[in-house]
Order: sequence, then C-alpha cells, then structure tokens
Amino acid sequence: MSEEKVQEQPVFSVEKLYVKDLSLEVPLAPKIFLEQEAPEVEMRVSTSSEQLEDGFYECVVTVTITARLSGERILFLNEVSQAGIFRLEGIPEEDTKILLGIACPNILFPYAREAVSSTITRAGFPPVLLAPINFEAMYQQSEQEAAA
Repeated sequence: MSEEKVQEQPVFSVEKLYVKDLSLEVPLAPKIFLEQEAPEVEMRVSTSSEQLEDGFYECVVTVTITARLSGERILFLNEVSQAGIFRLEGIPEEDTKILLGIACPNILFPYAREAVSSTITRAGFPPVLLAPINFEAMYQQSEQEAAA
C-alpha cells in the first residue's frame, strides 16, 4: 500500500486590522474657516507589503488627501495608513503576490476610507467620500512598470 501525500490546505486569513499612521494638518486654521472658496481635492493611494515571519504578512494602504485653495494654499492635509496582518500559507508565490497586491488592499481600503472621512469631519470640514479603488488595475500597472 502506498501512502497518499496529504496536501496542505491553502490558508488566507485576516489576523489583525489597525491604523498604522494617521495625521491631519490644517496649517491656516482658524482663518481658513472664513473662506468661501471651494477647495481642489487631490487623492493619492499607495500600497505596500512585507513578510513578517513564515506565513504572516503586513499589508498597508496609505491614502493621502490634500485640499488646496487657489492652487497653492493648503486647506488641509490628511494621511491615513491602514494596515493589516494577513496569514497566507500553502499558497504559490505568484498567488501570494496577487493576494498581497489586490485582495489585502481591497479588505483594508474601506477602513482607510472611513478613517479619512471621520478625521476630516472632526477637523470641521465636510466629509470627503472616497470612491472605490481598482487595486487590480494598480497592481497590473506596477507589474508592467517593474517589467519595463
């Protein structure tokens, strides 16, 4: 009789979600609150990940919101780094890269979006509601840039 090799079941789980960094600057307060001009809002999103130990990875989504008046005067600057520890075991390396580049950021982004909205509202401004992000497109673009 031959022994069947027991295949390791793949594991993908969220171990911990947390705010890694949160900052808000309102450099021209309180005078800025007397302005009537509508601000120009710019959003930047980036992701990163690193292996912590065997099977455990940290993934971070960083959202930076900058609101300006008349092009140069900063109304506010808000940056949130939403992080998570994920367990990935028994998953091929290429699939691990895809999970860390797409699936993990998709899990983290709603938390980052809520932190941005809450922080800006607490600063006395109307909430900034962020549209969903296509992390798959971001991942593919970064892979194409790395290959070039």
